[in-house]
Amino acid sequence: MSAKSEKSSNGTKSFPLTREALTKLKLKAVRRGCWFRDLKHNERKLLDLTMRVVEKVHSFLLAKIVSQLVRKLHGAMESMVHRLMRTEGRSMAEYVARIGESWGNTVAKFWATDYAFIQYLTVNNLLAFKA
Repeated sequence: MSAKSEKSSNGTKSFPLTREALTKLKLKAVRRGCWFRDLKHNERKLLDLTMRVVEKVHSFLLAKIVSQLVRKLHGAMESMVHRLMRTEGRSMAEYVARIGESWGNTVAKFWATDYAFIQYLTVNNLLAFKA
């Protein structure tokens, strides 16, 4: 786990634990207001110190700690729609795909993994709640 964080629980790609990548993440988090709101003082200091001192994280222990903080920031910066797509939208798409297959539609099996379809169902479901 030397230069990259471990795979996150939501299955996203690994994040390089380099000064450049951490600096970009910090800038993005500060712009979105997550840096100060979602990280404790000690967590921010650890990330700042890591960015100042280390060009690339090699220590397993440091990589483990920094990876947890990176996941925390990524989760805080994720939009509500993307979070719902990941949690509820996929299951809705799988349900609709099963119904489509039971009606004899051979293409329906691909609906469960179609990003645009999952997004459509999620947004449509959000609009139904607001109405």
